[in-house]
Amino acid sequence: MKIFVNRKIRFLFAGILWCAIAFTLISVLFAAFEVKNAAYYIIGCGLCMAAVILLFCYAYFKEQHKIMENAIAQITEYISGDKNVTIECNDEGELYRLFHEVNSLVAILNAHIENEGKEKEFLKNTILDISHQLKTPLAALNIYNGIIQGEAESMPAIKEFADFSEQELERIETLVQNLLKISKFDAGTIVMMKTSENVSEMMERIKKQFSFRAGQEGKEILLAGDESIDFICDRNWLMEAVGNIVKNALDHTEKGDFVRIEWKLSASELQITVKDNGSGIHPEDLYYIFKRFYRSRYSKDTKGIGLGLPLAKSIIEAHGGSIAVDSELGYGTIFYLYIAAS
Repeated sequence: MKIFVNRKIRFLFAGILWCAIAFTLISVLFAAFEVKNAAYYIIGCGLCMAAVILLFCYAYFKEQHKIMENAIAQITEYISGDKNVTIECNDEGELYRLFHEVNSLVAILNAHIENEGKEKEFLKNTILDISHQLKTPLAALNIYNGIIQGEAESMPAIKEFADFSEQELERIETLVQNLLKISKFDAGTIVMMKTSENVSEMMERIKKQFSFRAGQEGKEILLAGDESIDFICDRNWLMEAVGNIVKNALDHTEKGDFVRIEWKLSASELQITVKDNGSGIHPEDLYYIFKRFYRSRYSKDTKGIGLGLPLAKSIIEAHGGSIAVDSELGYGTIFYLYIAAS
């Protein structure tokens, strides 16, 4: 039987067998020599045999428990991030076969992680190279387009197309900048330069940044929060995150709608809320909105490139925070930014 391949199991069963043989022989001897009160002696021997068997079983299962606890500890360490752990399986038996298979699985997972890391590194470097290569021709195209716009003041049709070109060039430039920023987060080269900042002043700057666009589109940006709140953060990156969410809200609102930025500070965290009464997010899209380049089949938005929200999420998480969203189709969307106090 395969169960007896393990030497410890063989030892356990051999010990139980020898106890049974010894008890039987002693009982036969007592009976053969008609020892006085033999029944009591046999009962005593039986109790001794039971005690010895229990000791054998206790020692065996105690050792098995120790082995299992060690295996669980190794698996826990692997889950925690230590990729070099292995479970000792230098014996025979079903349990050690299981440990061997677990070690094989760990090796396969490590190989997949390594390959995925290499692919991610390759993709990151490719994006960085392409982004850097695009910056020079983009700058030249912006100059050329500016010259065309200046020369086409008396030619409405050409000026209209030049204005369209400017909008598309701005979209491409935004895409390139966001790709560079996300690549830096992926590479782990971003260092948050945290200082104490006034939250109200930062939100006011974001409002001014989008005020011209909001005014042109007939929308309103509202602010609500304690003006005295100071918070330790990286000013530029946090404004980038909130600004991306405000831009997303403007992209999905109509004339007469509003975007409201609120903030409050608790004992443990700063909460920033960006709320709008726009078109809302389709329930099928809520899970994917922080995925890069994700574009909903339900969205009518033609301005977005699908990087603003993923970048905002990366920035908030780099601050040790989290981001959540709640939306009702046709009624609007609320983004919640939670940043732990340093």
